[in-house]
Amino acid sequence: MALSESSSHLNGRMKVLTFGAGAIGTYVGGSLALAGHQIVFVEQPKVVEELRQRGLRLDLTLDKRRRMKGASRVDPAAFVIVPALEEALRYGPFDVALFALKSFDTPAALEGMKPFADKVPPILCLSNGVSNEPAIAAALGNDKVIYGTVTSAIGRRGVGDIVLERLRGIGIGKGHPFSEKLDRELNNAYLNSKLFEDAHSMKWSKMLTNLIANPTSAILDMTAREVLANQDLYQLEIEMLRECLAVMDAQGFEVLDLPGTPVSVLAFATTLPWWLSKPFLARAAGAGRGGKMPSFHIDLHSGRGKSEVEYLHGEVARAGEKFNVPTPVNKALTEILAALTNKEIPLEEFAHKPEKLLAKIQNN
Repeated sequence: MALSESSSHLNGRMKVLTFGAGAIGTYVGGSLALAGHQIVFVEQPKVVEELRQRGLRLDLTLDKRRRMKGASRVDPAAFVIVPALEEALRYGPFDVALFALKSFDTPAALEGMKPFADKVPPILCLSNGVSNEPAIAAALGNDKVIYGTVTSAIGRRGVGDIVLERLRGIGIGKGHPFSEKLDRELNNAYLNSKLFEDAHSMKWSKMLTNLIANPTSAILDMTAREVLANQDLYQLEIEMLRECLAVMDAQGFEVLDLPGTPVSVLAFATTLPWWLSKPFLARAAGAGRGGKMPSFHIDLHSGRGKSEVEYLHGEVARAGEKFNVPTPVNKALTEILAALTNKEIPLEEFAHKPEKLLAKIQNN
């Protein structure tokens, strides 16, 4: 598809650069393509030809507003997909870029962008964690980053093939000149966007929801439900969340309710007796993941040798150290999962052994 600058801006449509056709990239980029926006994906060479042949597949039937009886196909003629950023930029200039990579892939991605910093548009960062936006700003400039977060649960059936498992929405931090237009266009594409005055509180609030039963599930090789059913592990989860809330408070960040996600209820649950708070926490742990195993478990058992724990629980621990807030649980979970990921200890060391993990954390 030939993208013309004049047609894009004359009809009010955006021209969007999307890094990757993973779950979030396909959902957001594909939804914008269905709404008539011009989308250029940058993907690995091995999947470019496949997507050029078959297009994208989005099962969005859960969203009744779309009135779809089956999955939608975004025809290859309706978007561009290329294997390199330099090639993608030939289709510019772009209004915005979508960035939803794993946090451990951010540094390499930014190194690849630096030579083209003047041509890269403002980046809506939808990655988990709180360190990606500052990294983008440091590499490309403050004007090149828009804080964002996704709360909808998206299942990935394959590259460019997703299913909407739970519809919530997208948060966008105010403060960038393009934030308000982006919010409008995402809403027009049925993506349930909402603007937030305090971008940092928005990101930390989302990270709080990502912490629940994530490292414990990976370390113990147990489901989130199994973790939370164990009273001692449940108390460990509460302590972990309390540490994050204390770190947020020390930095002046508020707990904000995100689209479709009452984070304030989760925070309130940490103040209740365990028997009263358990339903809230169990619901929060299962709902956001759409029934999948937590991401840390998926990454650890994929054998990739990478984990986002350093960017979530590790970030809590580092901020705690900086602001003099004790975070022993987050620190211990980060160190143990990092050691498992790096194969410094075998996977079976703690598998289905809650007592061993609890003793290890208590003795740290």
